[in-house]
Amino acid sequence: MAVGPVTAAGVVAACVLIALAAPAHADPKAQIRGEVSGELRAQLQLAVGEVDDAPANRFEARRRARSAVEAATALLRSEGFYQPTVEDVVEGEENPSAIIDVIPGPRFLLVEPAIQWIAPEPAAEAATAVRGEIGLKAGDPGRAVDVIAAEGRIIAGLTRRGYADAAAQPRRVVVDHAAYTVAPTYRIASGRLVTLDGVRVETAGPTNPDWVAGLAPWEEGDVFDPEKVAELERRLTETGIYDSVGVALAPADQTLADGNRPVIVTLADRSRRLLEVGASWSTAEGAGVDAIWTWRNRFGRADTLAFQARLANIDSRIGADLSLPHWRKPGRTLKLSAAVVNEDTDAYLRTAFAAAADLQQRIGRTSYYSYGLGFDAGRYSYTRFDPVTQTPLVFDRDLAIVTGRAGAYLDRSDDPLDPRKGYRLTLNVQPTAVTGEDTILFLRTEAQATTYIPLQDGGRTLFAGRLRLGSIVGGDELSVPSDRLFYSGGGGSVRGYEYQAVSPRLPDGTPRGGLSLFETSLEIRRDIGKSFGAVVFVDAGAVGFQETPNLNNTRYSAGAGVRYKLPFGPVRADIAVPLDKRDGDAAFQIYISIGQAF
Repeated sequence: MAVGPVTAAGVVAACVLIALAAPAHADPKAQIRGEVSGELRAQLQLAVGEVDDAPANRFEARRRARSAVEAATALLRSEGFYQPTVEDVVEGEENPSAIIDVIPGPRFLLVEPAIQWIAPEPAAEAATAVRGEIGLKAGDPGRAVDVIAAEGRIIAGLTRRGYADAAAQPRRVVVDHAAYTVAPTYRIASGRLVTLDGVRVETAGPTNPDWVAGLAPWEEGDVFDPEKVAELERRLTETGIYDSVGVALAPADQTLADGNRPVIVTLADRSRRLLEVGASWSTAEGAGVDAIWTWRNRFGRADTLAFQARLANIDSRIGADLSLPHWRKPGRTLKLSAAVVNEDTDAYLRTAFAAAADLQQRIGRTSYYSYGLGFDAGRYSYTRFDPVTQTPLVFDRDLAIVTGRAGAYLDRSDDPLDPRKGYRLTLNVQPTAVTGEDTILFLRTEAQATTYIPLQDGGRTLFAGRLRLGSIVGGDELSVPSDRLFYSGGGGSVRGYEYQAVSPRLPDGTPRGGLSLFETSLEIRRDIGKSFGAVVFVDAGAVGFQETPNLNNTRYSAGAGVRYKLPFGPVRADIAVPLDKRDGDAAFQIYISIGQAF
């Protein structure tokens, strides 16, 4: 608990040092006089600049005024005032002041811009389309920045239409001081229309060039499209196994005999073999140690093969996972997993072999849908009580379970670890068949929605909300395997309670799983300075024994937390207390992790 005061003291000390180091005030290098509009005056003040102290003598004041004249004249010309009158003035003997008198003069206006094509000219259709994208029209102010930006739009428009070698020659801009006009003429060399060949892979790693070629979103002979070339780079980058990915059109001198040009793909692999060892401890879930050995690009197609061994109080396992991105279709990932699992929770004991195969299809940058199959075979042990005699009954069930797995994740938030606006939706549907000592068919459905609403100060204060609902149709508490029932409590659900501790209990304190789930969380998040944040929250959850959520046994918790912002996301520390504490519940729970709670 001593961390808080020390941290606050450090922040205060840092603020004091910054305040002492900063200058007390800053003055303009020269005062601006004249009939100048508010917006133009602000631009002139910014161009002239500021100084920390007054001029020591008239010579210094004159030097500053002349420097300000040069800066102001340059700005006025760039804004289309080509006949300005700007004079330097020095007033005062003992306390001289630098001043500039500004008369902007008339603002010059554009005439219709012209394009002069340098052979070979682009196709008439492309030339017409590019003219329509210049963005300048007669009568607009003759601002230099607009004239230059229009040239960039011409080149960008040609590039989008397949003229990858388009380049601008020195433009000609005629300023007519009698007519007060600016007439730009752009001299553009479009080059020839570029058509694409396949890809040429340059890498020291094992990536299969044929696999990369299959990711290209174009066919041989297609017209060059920079968006398609960029899409290939995105597809390779999102695999996560390369340190760097470069995708670029080959130079013009590498054009093939058929007139097509290849695209050069340069790949630098990350470390192909990685060993990670970690340890964790939680007041709710106990201790655990992990070892993960990862082999990247084992099969030459940006794959990831990971072997995991975990020893923990609740969840111990040994297994392997294989991820094959862009499986027979861009954006689709095949995920295979197999593991021997031992779960020892307050509610049940499970020892099983589990395997799964899923296909995940990306939609946009962060959204996806998935479908697949899972298989589990093992022993499930749990305790229940005879409703008449209230004596404990021990169930040991040897079961085989086949699960259909379908899910979708829609992410419309602005940041994966620290969202400030938007929303997220998650849906999982699992039709399940159980055989062995029991035979049963049931459907498990779970959905979650989160929202992020800025309240004030551009998102420095925001409201975050979460709602999670679950339902099992076609089974009951005793027939549905215990690990498929719903439980609530812990860091990812209702903070302030231990893992599974929100669920109703048997007479001996064992958590009972249910057929329905309701959870919600409400947070107010507030930034404090640039690096810190504070959060207050209320959580609630209920587990029911009907197919639809039952709120009669809802339990609540409340708490507060701090956030420390790192470049990749915030580190959070939360403390939560149960508001309707039962026998056996701890007085509070503490949670520390990376990223917001939801």
